[in-house]
Amino acid sequence: MTDDPYPMCQGPDPAPTPVTFAVPRGAVDCHAHIFGPESTYPYSPKRGYTPPDADLETYLSLHQVLGGIERAVLTQPSVYGTDNSRMLDVVEQMGERFRAVAGVDEEITDKALEDLHARGVRGVRVNLVDKGGMAFDGIEAVRRFTERIKDLGWHLEVLIHVHEFEDLRKTLNSMAVDVSVGHLGYMKTDQGLDHPGFQAFLELLRDGNCWVKLSGSYRVTTSELTPYDDVEPFARALIEANEDRILWGTDWPHPVFKGTMPNDGALMDQLAAWAPDEGLRTKILVTNPVALYGF
Repeated sequence: MTDDPYPMCQGPDPAPTPVTFAVPRGAVDCHAHIFGPESTYPYSPKRGYTPPDADLETYLSLHQVLGGIERAVLTQPSVYGTDNSRMLDVVEQMGERFRAVAGVDEEITDKALEDLHARGVRGVRVNLVDKGGMAFDGIEAVRRFTERIKDLGWHLEVLIHVHEFEDLRKTLNSMAVDVSVGHLGYMKTDQGLDHPGFQAFLELLRDGNCWVKLSGSYRVTTSELTPYDDVEPFARALIEANEDRILWGTDWPHPVFKGTMPNDGALMDQLAAWAPDEGLRTKILVTNPVALYGF
């Protein structure tokens, strides 16, 4: 008997708790996904997992509990491949409050890219971690493609493990557009702050062409439960490297996480520890995402 090629993953904590700090007006959740229903929005046969439904109504309710988050950026999940219809339908419904980062391949026409821009897309995602997320023939093909999205004012979002990515600084700086990296660089904390890959990542941030999302802390911690104190030094190091290139996101509904599902309120509360200054949190939650996504 073979393993299920599309294993069902767990859903989010259904009872998020309020955050303990004042969320600034205009705050942006820069990383989230909407899933299902599969009967209407079928998943890619190349996917590596199957998520439970995660609808817009539940997502908006979460934002209210989390202190009134007003805006969001939906990021194309690997399970939908280059079919962006689920995400774009939500963005259309939400209007100027939402933006999107799409999944595309090299064959997409310039006209199709322009149409995506009109529908709220502001970047292209390349997932080098999850099955089904890489629609390009290698990183050089990605670099060439960034020339095509430069005039749109878009950026490239990548999901990578910074400690395993060869020539990280040189490669990402060679892109024709800014690059956004998810999940604090996606390196487990037990690799250490001094790991050459993480240090290269900090240098990349200092160069000014790269952004990082303080999302998915539960994916990099070695702790089972919140608060993930081991993540704090890494988050602070990233902020110190370039506070003008720091973003934050819920990563809701936390797909493909196999540990103890954290509460979304506890996850967001980490931001108060990472960025104790209210002005800095406003920069991370409002100013920086407005600059990158063009709200």
